[in-house]
Amino acid sequence: MLKNIFADLHIHIGRDYKQNHVKISASHELTMPNILKEASRNKGIGLIGVIDCHAPNVLAQLRQLIDEGIAYELKDGGIRFEDVTLLLGSEIEVYDEHSQGPFHVLIFIPTIEKMNEFSSWLTDKMTNIHLSSQRIYCTGRELQAKTKQLDGLFIPAHVFTPFKSLYGRGVKSSLKEVLNPEEIDAIELGLSSDTAMADQISELHRYPYVTNSDSHSLSKIGREYQQLRLKEASFTEFVYSLQGKDGRKIVSNYGMNPHLGKYYRTVCQTCFSEATIGEKACFQCESKRIITGVADRIEQLSTPGNELPKRPPYIYQVPLEYIPGLGPKTLQNLLKTFKTEMNIIHHATYEELTDVVSSQIAQSIIKMRKGKLKIASGGGGKYGRVID
Repeated sequence: MLKNIFADLHIHIGRDYKQNHVKISASHELTMPNILKEASRNKGIGLIGVIDCHAPNVLAQLRQLIDEGIAYELKDGGIRFEDVTLLLGSEIEVYDEHSQGPFHVLIFIPTIEKMNEFSSWLTDKMTNIHLSSQRIYCTGRELQAKTKQLDGLFIPAHVFTPFKSLYGRGVKSSLKEVLNPEEIDAIELGLSSDTAMADQISELHRYPYVTNSDSHSLSKIGREYQQLRLKEASFTEFVYSLQGKDGRKIVSNYGMNPHLGKYYRTVCQTCFSEATIGEKACFQCESKRIITGVADRIEQLSTPGNELPKRPPYIYQVPLEYIPGLGPKTLQNLLKTFKTEMNIIHHATYEELTDVVSSQIAQSIIKMRKGKLKIASGGGGKYGRVID
């Protein structure tokens, strides 16, 4: 029997079990045990992707959790802890002779044994195998081939952000410049874009879209996610959902309104005045730090006139912490009543919510659920904000 499961597949490790940095810019609270507990107990997310599992100390801790009986490996791939399944992932930076600039990709490998093989292969191709998002010294196509040899998944990450993304920096106009289109399994949209925006580029029509948090702190887990229809939360079932096999599928994508993203608009990064793409200096402060917005970059790349594919609905949501007046203490009161954030976001009625929070906050949660909160756009590295 198939069931619906929430999934967030881009979560970083801040520190390994020896308290060494993994993702330097991530919170020190992002340890493997903390991530598993947060996803299972507070977030209500059934499938997570931790994308620093190539790091030897991260792999060592996973083996320790299994040896202690705290977690166990599934026969269909992935590691189960309580109510959540972990997919073993790796975020890697590609910058080869074919690319215009560096871009990030996500790799998912089905088992610890194969991830260990992948980690060993990476060791001679990276400066520091112990850190996240490191540059690999081989071509993107070589990385794709190795991923497929290990029965893995290859997903370009946050593909439109101005820095270190496929369309933001990696290519002039087409992914074919740097990657084998046949060995891409999905496209990760990123915080400043949505399905309709991405579908302006016809070469993406063949791929499913995933929406993930790119979490650098525990609170950001689940700020973007998808609902999947699966038999169980496992690597194989996730593959089937991307392929639409035997009823498995992506039911819906849940993401922040692109206007909330840090790079939606083209702006001056110095004074945050709006700018026009192609301008060499800000008309307000004369700074030359003009950051191209995702919306403008997609318009540059668009190939109009193609028939659009049928997609799952893309539903605008914001993290609960974005809702005005909903601070940490209020969130804890909500969690005490409704158990998980997914229950608060998707299931609690207005009447149930007002038993715990003010009518204004309850109304904002219902508006958020329907994608009707008013947003002030972000850009240049500064997030947008809810203005309701």
